[in-house]
Amino acid sequence: MKEHKIGIIMNGVTGRMGTNQHLMRSVLAIMKQGGVTLDNGDVIMPDPVLVGRNPDKLKKLTEMSGIENTTTDLDSVMNDDRYQIYFDAQTTGRRFDAVKKAIAAGKHVYCEKPVSVDVAEALELYRLCQENNIKNGVVQDKLWLPGLLKLKRLMENDFFGEILSVRGEFGYWVFEGHTIPAQRPSWNYKKEEDGGIIVDMLCHWRYVIDNLFGKVKAVSCLAATHIPERIDEKGNAYKCTADDSAYATFELENGVIAHFNSSWTVRVRRDDLLTLQVDGTKGSAVAGLRHCHIQHYGNTPKPVWNPDIEQPINFYDDWGKVPEQEPFDNAFKAQWELFLKHVVTDSPFPWDLMEGAKGVQLAELGLESSEKRQWLDVPPLK
Repeated sequence: MKEHKIGIIMNGVTGRMGTNQHLMRSVLAIMKQGGVTLDNGDVIMPDPVLVGRNPDKLKKLTEMSGIENTTTDLDSVMNDDRYQIYFDAQTTGRRFDAVKKAIAAGKHVYCEKPVSVDVAEALELYRLCQENNIKNGVVQDKLWLPGLLKLKRLMENDFFGEILSVRGEFGYWVFEGHTIPAQRPSWNYKKEEDGGIIVDMLCHWRYVIDNLFGKVKAVSCLAATHIPERIDEKGNAYKCTADDSAYATFELENGVIAHFNSSWTVRVRRDDLLTLQVDGTKGSAVAGLRHCHIQHYGNTPKPVWNPDIEQPINFYDDWGKVPEQEPFDNAFKAQWELFLKHVVTDSPFPWDLMEGAKGVQLAELGLESSEKRQWLDVPPLK
């Protein structure tokens, strides 16, 4: 058995997502399980260095993870041959320059979405990777959520027949901060700091739709800033300049219609923070983050509209829960393992920076659609 030690520069892991999902639940979890085992018995073992701008946060991260290899000097590790992979979980505005520097240093690149603030930059990063033979990937975690994997299994077994429509509901109430502290950072609500739910979530919906339901052909989107003022991390009031809610409809090339509501100003009365309802000629399903419920054609009730009486049908009764037929790992960790295998063995990894650029494209078109109040075509990216 051979151990492949892979050095990973983990930049921006002092943030919430970087700490929780990428360090603690992915890379550190892979290390604790003894690495990633390959088909020939070899093992890939991550060897991370944690990079951040705040020494106090890095110290706290060391105490949490036990990883003592940290630095505030990105250049010092960027030019170190011990590290083959550069990972970026910084705020979006810092990503382009750092990833470009990593490509110039010959590092393979894996990064959070959005991959950049605009399509031109995203395509430039992809082009540079292609020209320099750099392996690259973008985080598309929702593809490995148990609920969506169950949905995919249903589709593979033709449960739905012809799929007609997809309805996505995402979001929760993010507190404004006046009395209860906000659970998201203030930059999310500032356009000048690349915030906004369209920039954040339409990148997700692009890869979810493209990979599960069909290629996006056109988009109509309406942005809203429902909460005009919030309180920042220092207790100061600030004006919200970015959208906190988005109402988007997508026409797919195969005729399926997908509609996604995304909001940080909605109170949840549904199965989960994200639910996807898929309706087809043979049956329907509602998937959350972990679970999936189905209703076959033969179990579909026949309601009659009569608002003058109590509804005689309990519409939840005719739905069945998809059983747990296989174990599911953390979604971020699952994709990390695939990227590590891609770097070491050159196994396929289709979720590259071009896929990330498609997400940025849809977000840009969503914002443009809202400003112009019109449908926009989604052209192929080259």
